[in-house]
Amino acid sequence: MLPAGLDAATFYGVFRLGVVGFAGCGGNGTLSGMDSVRFGRALGIGTRLAAKTAKAAMDAAAAPNPSAKPTETAGAGATSTADSRAGLGERVTRTAAQVQQTGQGLKEGSKRFGAAVGKPLVKLSGVLWLELTGVFFGLFAMAAGGAAWRLRAAMHETAANHEEHVRFLAGALMAAVFGYFCLSSFVKANRRSRES
Repeated sequence: MLPAGLDAATFYGVFRLGVVGFAGCGGNGTLSGMDSVRFGRALGIGTRLAAKTAKAAMDAAAAPNPSAKPTETAGAGATSTADSRAGLGERVTRTAAQVQQTGQGLKEGSKRFGAAVGKPLVKLSGVLWLELTGVFFGLFAMAAGGAAWRLRAAMHETAANHEEHVRFLAGALMAAVFGYFCLSSFVKANRRSRES
């Protein structure tokens, strides 16, 4: 059986061109001894015939079934047009309902996605922010504590070391305040991470 739109002479010519064209391969399975023009011609003709066959098959698949019984009589042309318009209206209504349902499903899905991903992400970012600020407060507390430690000899104020005593007190106070901020940030982060 030949493909649609292809007569026997053309098919035989393509087949013969292919057989004669490939005869010069040399028997070793390579195309190195073959004329490239003949190979290209055979390949091009084969491709065009395959495209025609595929187009004919698609046209045949899209065509209505010829053996199906007609639903309307030939004399009822006006009613068939009205019926097809009513069917078209029903299809449009059904399609509009499907579009609306898809839109509502998309909206519900985005809400669920936000609840499933957004809420944990906000919680995690808040915990991370508290821990990061706690680290910075801890660094400032360590710097101030180091300065107070270097000035620990001026812990008792005398007339000679008044300025160093003030610096010691400022460093100790700064270390205490930033230490409190550091600890409170980590405590808040711990509490927030345990919340469900």
